[in-house]
Parts: sequence; C-alpha cells; structure tokens
Amino acid sequence: MKHLASLNKYFVRYKWRFLLGLLFTAVSIVFSIFQPIMVRQIFDLLEQNLDSYHLIDHTSLKTAFRGHFSAVLAFYGVTILLLALLSGFFMFLQRQTLIVMSRHIEYDLKNEIYEHYQKLHLGFYKMNRTGDLMSRITEDVSRVRMYVGPAVMYATRTIIMMVIILWLMMNVNAELTLYTLSPLPFLALTIYYVNRIIHKKSEKIQAQLSNITSISQESYSGIRVIKSYIQEDASAKHFEDASEEYKQSSISLAKTDALYQPAMMLMIGLSVIITIFIGGMQVIKGNITVGNLAEFVIYVNMLTFPFFSIGWVASMIQRAAASQQRINEFLDVQPEIQDAPNAQDVDIKGHVRFEDVRFMYTHTGITALNDFNLEIKPGEKVAIIGRTGSGKTTLAQLLIRMFDPQQGRITIDGIDIKQIPLHSLRTQISYVPQDVFLFSDTITNNIRFSTPSAEQETVQLAARQASVEKDILQFPAGFETEIGERGVTLSGGQKQRISIARGLLKNPNLLVFDDCLSAVDARTEKEIIGNLYAYLQHKTAIIITHRIFALFSFDKIIVLDEGKIIEQGTHNELLANNGYYAELYQRQQKNEQESISE
Repeated sequence: MKHLASLNKYFVRYKWRFLLGLLFTAVSIVFSIFQPIMVRQIFDLLEQNLDSYHLIDHTSLKTAFRGHFSAVLAFYGVTILLLALLSGFFMFLQRQTLIVMSRHIEYDLKNEIYEHYQKLHLGFYKMNRTGDLMSRITEDVSRVRMYVGPAVMYATRTIIMMVIILWLMMNVNAELTLYTLSPLPFLALTIYYVNRIIHKKSEKIQAQLSNITSISQESYSGIRVIKSYIQEDASAKHFEDASEEYKQSSISLAKTDALYQPAMMLMIGLSVIITIFIGGMQVIKGNITVGNLAEFVIYVNMLTFPFFSIGWVASMIQRAAASQQRINEFLDVQPEIQDAPNAQDVDIKGHVRFEDVRFMYTHTGITALNDFNLEIKPGEKVAIIGRTGSGKTTLAQLLIRMFDPQQGRITIDGIDIKQIPLHSLRTQISYVPQDVFLFSDTITNNIRFSTPSAEQETVQLAARQASVEKDILQFPAGFETEIGERGVTLSGGQKQRISIARGLLKNPNLLVFDDCLSAVDARTEKEIIGNLYAYLQHKTAIIITHRIFALFSFDKIIVLDEGKIIEQGTHNELLANNGYYAELYQRQQKNEQESISE
C-alpha cells in the first residue's frame, strides 16, 4: 500500500464525495441487514402460531386466523420488498459518488502525469521510450482508477457489512458465530500468499505491456523504413514474440487469480455446513430459535459477496500498487532544468557569451563542447559550421537550456541564463530545430504554434518570409490544409519552411536556426536567405549549418570541430586562411558546378 499512499491527496481533494459515498454505503447495508431480521421474525411467528392453528383447525376461528396471519405475512413481504428497494436506491447513490469520484481522480492523475512529462528534461526522453511513457499514462492510470473507484467502494462495503453482520451474529449466539467463522484464518493465509504472487506478476505484466506499446509505436512511426527494407515479417515476428510473453504472463496471473473464487466458495460452503449442523444442535437444546438459525444462514450467504470481494479487491489493489509504483518512478524524477530561486524576467537584446563552457552527454559519455568561448554582440549574424558531431546542435540547445553545461556559463546581456526564468528565456528566443516536427493539424495552426494569439495576416506574412506561402496556396484548402501526422502530406523542404515560418512568427530579438535548410533546393534556399537577410536586419541570429551561404553577409563565421573553435572570421578572412572552411567552400562550389553541368 505504500505506493498507493501518493493517491491520498486525491481522497482529500474529493473528501465530500468520498464521505457521502461511505454514508450511502452504510445506509444501503443497514436496509439490507434488516431483511434477515424480518425473515427471523416470520419463522418465529410461524413456529409460535403453528400449534395454535392446529388447535382451531375445526373451529369457526380458522378463517379469521388465516386471514389475520396472511395479512401479517403480506406486511412482512411488502416490508422486505421496500427494504430491498431502499437498499438498491442507496447503492445507486453510492456508485454515483464513489465511481464518479474515481473518474475525477483518473482525470487529475492523467493531467498530473502529462504536466510532469512536459517539465522533464531532454535527457529523460533520451533514456525512456515513448511507448513506455504512453503506457504509464493510459494502462497504468486505468488500473489505479480501479483502486480508487471499485476497489475502495467494495472494500468499504465489505468492511461495513462484515462489522454489522458479525455484531448481529454475536448478539444472537457467540458460540455459533465462532464456529461459523472458523474457516476464516485459512482464508486469510490464502489471500496473503496469493497477493504476493499477484503483485510480482502484475509488475511484470505492466512492463511487458509497455514494451508492446513501444514496439507498436516504433513500428507505426518507422513504417516507411520497414516497407523499404521489406521487413514486415520480421517486424510482425518481433511483435508476436512480445505479445506471446505478455499472453503467457497474463495466463499465469489468471491462473493465480483463479485460486480466489474456489477458496472463497470452499470457506463459505464450510461455514454454511457448520452453521446448519451446530445451529441445528443449538435449536434442539433450546438455545436459539428456528428463526435465529434461518437468520444465521442468510447472514452467512450475505457474507458470500464480501468474502468473495476480499480476493477481488485484493487483486485490484495489488495490480494498482504495481501500476502506481511505475507511475511514481516517473513522477519522482525531478527535472534537471529548473528556474533559479531568484530568477527574474528580463528583456533580451541579444548579447550572447559562452564562457569556458564544457558539456558532456551523461547517457553516452560523449563530450560535445570543451572549454568553449564565444561572444555574439547584439544585432550580429553568426554562422556555426562544422562536420557532424562537432557540437553545433549542442550549442543551440545549451542556449535555450534544454541542457545545462557541467562547466562554465552562458550569459545573455550579461545575465547568466540560469537566472532567467525558463518561460521568459524560451519565449524571447526563436529556435528552429534541425529535426522538424509538425502536428496533425492545419498549416495555420502549425505555424501559429509558436504564437497562438497571432492573427491570420501575420501567419501569412511569416509563411511569405519563409518562402512557403506559394506552396501553401496551391493546396485546395490553402492555409487550412490538414497536413497529417508529422506533416506526412508535405515534402521535406515544405516542412522545413513551415518550421522556419513558425520561428519567424515569434519576432524575437534572438533567433537560432539549426541546419533548417538541408532539404531545400538551391533556388528556394537563395530566396529564403534573401528574405532572412531583410528580416534579421536588427536582430541577433545564429545560423547553424553544414553548408556555406556565400550570399549571406555574416558578421562572423565559427568553424567547430570536436567541440572547439578551430577557425573564426568573415567569409573572406576564412578563405584567405586556406583551412577547413576554404576546403569546404571549394568542395561545395565544385559540387554545385557539377550539378549545373548535369
């Protein structure tokens, strides 16, 4: 239960629903408990009046006696019916409070998990699979809901009913009650033993379910690769093997669960036999009446569901505990990137400094930047060039605090970026990532994602500046075109340009473009560069690229290799140095000439 203790805050939040549910449960049970009492009175009435009825069998009083006795029986019958109706009505109210409460808790828990996911750092997502994240917020939360709803409801009903019934049974005959309950210790041992097995198996099953979800998600996302390499059969086999493991574990758990019902029915059957045998002897001795015995038998049968639900509830609790343990594993992860206690909002002008920055990816041990120093003055346009793995993207992600360096510091306008609230920092920096991600929505909403309040005219202007407006207007629905998951209906160049438009829409003083023109043809690239040159006139811009934009007049070009600056200067200065930059430029010029000649 220690893992489920984190849910107590929700019971406090919905305490009035919870308390009302308990009240309705108690009232429903009280009305149902009166029914055996009425049956006892009927049996006692029959026993007491049976001899009298035989005495007047041949007299004129027989008809009057029969009429009166029938009226009394009818009264008891109607009373029992009304008690059953009232019990059912309050049981309905019980479900309306406790089950509805569980749906509210499910809603809150899913939102809590989702919001926590949003706060976690990129390193967390590199270490955990998307399918596992999805499984914990769906399947695991659903199992937890079974605890806060049905399990709590049935456990509460079981406890209240058992307490009341046992109290009534003890009042009738304590000795008979003890005999009736004698099988319970064996039942308790069975529940304890089976619960331990269920908890372990539930943990295993939930992990396997997460694995199946991850395999499915990866297969759907990579379906083009699977089809390209004709690996449909291998992919299906991989999924089938994972499903087989899940099936076998689920069957094993079902077999363990199957011990509950037979154990319950065996113990209850023994209780009924003991009740009838010992109770019959008590009736013969005159210690109890026939009505008491009938009452006892009904009580034992009324305890059938509580006894049976003990196993069911315990199974639900164990499964929920296993799921909540998995949920807590992620909820207990604290985001590495957080606001400093004394962080204050500032208006970013664009003066950027990297001071002795060293950064290593902890999950791989790769050092991306080492003793890195760079100053970018407000309004400067800086290009970052280097081969793959040189640290270009890391530089951009450090600037927007997707990661924090292990050594050194980064300042904007003389202020350490750790002293600027994350929301403020990322709001005032426009970052166009290398890995373009578009949502399954309209083109307008994808561009407006960076600035939800932007007007349609501003959205169209951003698309025009990114040289994608003409492409968009060629679609039948224009800007309202649905682009499918990850922009599947668009070309790579169109997706990149929509991503650029999204970044331009924010209109910040500091922009970072991370190799965002790799899928754009030379003519479109030239057009975009011309538009950007005008747009960035009074803004600070960092353009990360593996290509050289000779038409763009950069104030400074930085050449990276293995996390260090190996060259820097203007285009002409670097060509004069005849180093890596000059070699890259000559190779690029040669490739362009060859493509033109072809």
